[in-house]
Amino acid sequence: MIRVLFVCMGNICRSPTAEAVFRRQVREAGLDTEIHIDSAGTHDYHIGDEPDARAQVAAGQRGYDMTGLRARKVGREDFATFHHILAMDAYNLSLLKRACPPEHAHKLGLFMDFSERFEENEVPDPYYGGNEGFERVLDMVEDAARGLLAHIRATRLRQD
Repeated sequence: MIRVLFVCMGNICRSPTAEAVFRRQVREAGLDTEIHIDSAGTHDYHIGDEPDARAQVAAGQRGYDMTGLRARKVGREDFATFHHILAMDAYNLSLLKRACPPEHAHKLGLFMDFSERFEENEVPDPYYGGNEGFERVLDMVEDAARGLLAHIRATRLRQD
């Protein structure tokens, strides 16, 4: 099983959105028994909280289900457990790099590196903005998730 972890700061906006979007894409591809998906934050501000209400509304309008998702902080065990640990921005990637044992550093990266449509390498934090920020996050995440799924499929095919 391939394990993917999406990471942002508080795990209530960007990373749970990525988790919900990628989960649906993986399910629609018939790979939900082969790919495990989770999300976490680099900070403990919101542990146990549901995703931001604005993120849930925006996701729900596109048919994504965030029910049951709760914020958690990245733990040391995550570095060993997950194959892909993808940060939403450079700041959170730098925090992951500081916490990550050297033998797992190759698993870290930016989620937007898988985007085919957007030139930005970071998913902007919509928390302090309006609803349009959550729509922009969804646009970016949908694209990067498609690219990530294509990458995993190509990698898996090479290994099979």
